[in-house]
Amino acid sequence: MSPRLKTATDAAILEAAIRAISRAGPARLTLAHVADEAGLAPATLVQRFGSKRGLLLAVSRYGAEQNRAGFDRARAASASPLAALVDALIEGSRWFDSPEALANHLAFLQMDLTDPVFRALAVQASDEIRAGIRALLDDAVAAGQLAVHGTGRLASAVKATHDGSLLTWAIHRDGPLAAWLRRDLETLLAPYRPRRASV
Repeated sequence: MSPRLKTATDAAILEAAIRAISRAGPARLTLAHVADEAGLAPATLVQRFGSKRGLLLAVSRYGAEQNRAGFDRARAASASPLAALVDALIEGSRWFDSPEALANHLAFLQMDLTDPVFRALAVQASDEIRAGIRALLDDAVAAGQLAVHGTGRLASAVKATHDGSLLTWAIHRDGPLAAWLRRDLETLLAPYRPRRASV
């Protein structure tokens, strides 16, 4: 149990909620789980988010914000657009630290697919991720790291490879997730690279 804190930022609470979802899944999650993880009283969560549903919607919005920030951080940290792309997608998967955690987050996807409000947020987040991928692919083309005409379809393929790679890693459980993702993403991108280019 975390020590009780008098105050906590929304970001700290939402990170705590994501950790709690990783352990319990969204269906079994209670405000008490999140409050315990954040070191707060459950009443504080009600004051901030109104309800469990309100908290989960805030988690969805926060996840999208973190994905955008992850692309910005990766771009700033690397001179190579392709390296930044792979690093951003790996960082975006940091919450899936075990196959069980990934399974619990996939249960969140059920809400994204069946609840219109969650689905709207999921569509927006997916579009933003694809746009972030495409922007870095465009940068890679400009830098001579990729030889491809038009990056829209490749951006969709990169996202699909990332998403599918998460699932296959959870099934096979062979090594760290980051290494598994990096291998699959680099395998997809390899045919589009000029011989002189490297990630």
